[in-house]
Amino acid sequence: MNELQLKLCDIQGRLFELSGTKHYTSAAFIKAFMLSNTAKELDSTYNRMQWAGEEYLLEEITSSSDTLTTDGDVYSSDVLYWIGYIYRYWHYYSNESSAKIYKQAPVETMKRNYLMFHTMDPALAIEDLKEIYRQRK
Repeated sequence: MNELQLKLCDIQGRLFELSGTKHYTSAAFIKAFMLSNTAKELDSTYNRMQWAGEEYLLEEITSSSDTLTTDGDVYSSDVLYWIGYIYRYWHYYSNESSAKIYKQAPVETMKRNYLMFHTMDPALAIEDLKEIYRQRK
């Protein structure tokens, strides 16, 4: 993992955290992001979105999604940051798309496993999340 990739993991973590600060329903925001064109652009080898900060990325998501609400459950900032960070790390770790990652570990899985996995090395947490998915198939 190079320095730029780790920085992008941090930006995505801060984006998810910012969604909570803005009171967006966490499950809806995370799903909208992971299945969005913005996430797809971040997945590419090089895209201008990779140089955008979390505020700009949040604007991109909120302007392109009509499923975001502010009347649901908002996760803690620690949970949101970890989910965002791990999803982006997962992309660099396995070269899988955000949509494919979300299919394997939807937001409910991530939230449920946060307490067990958030202190683990990201690669080990990802391997465990992949194993959970394989066992459910």
